[in-house]
Amino acid sequence: DVYKKIFASGNTNSVFQFESPGMKNLLKRFKPEKMEHLTLLNALYRPGPLQYIDPIIDIKNGKTTPNYVIPEMEKILGETFGHPVYQEQIIKIFNEFAGFSLGEADIIRRAMAKKHLDELTPYKGKFIEGLCERGANLERAESFWEELLKFSEYAFNKSHSCAYSHVAYYTAYLKHYYPREYYAAVMNTTTFDKIGSIITECKQNGITVRQVD
Repeated sequence: DVYKKIFASGNTNSVFQFESPGMKNLLKRFKPEKMEHLTLLNALYRPGPLQYIDPIIDIKNGKTTPNYVIPEMEKILGETFGHPVYQEQIIKIFNEFAGFSLGEADIIRRAMAKKHLDELTPYKGKFIEGLCERGANLERAESFWEELLKFSEYAFNKSHSCAYSHVAYYTAYLKHYYPREYYAAVMNTTTFDKIGSIITECKQNGITVRQVD
């Protein structure tokens, strides 16, 4: 019920990390059904991976299918519907499919996270060669490299996104099952300018807000 009534319907006012109009729209289009979906959306709604929103929603809804550089990459990108979203995925791709050690892959991940893209140029040849040795088309491998560079500027780490999503679920759970207590707690801790919208939402849900005693 929490996923259906709160997240999938965009009923996420006062729900941690999911309150913005853009995120509400994304929730209604994606219709998350489990924690992995919340984790994905939390990381996806950022400038880098934002480009993947429409393709990912189409894949989730069965309108299209993922197009992997090599079929084996599904084991890494399958959870994010064929597109790189997490920093951890970058490490795995460089390590498992391009011949880099885990140490090298993490150095690359850090350079990406700090937006030091000029430091990545020396790794391009080895990356593309590694993918081609595993069956990738040269043109597709080069395109994937460019794709990773664009995405990497704002790549999120999954562990962080997952922690955020757990807190988001706790707040949504309380809002759904204990709305009076939750709204009272929110009003006691929020800024004054947001009180009006919370009172309006309470009235819409049949909850009476008494005058201050």
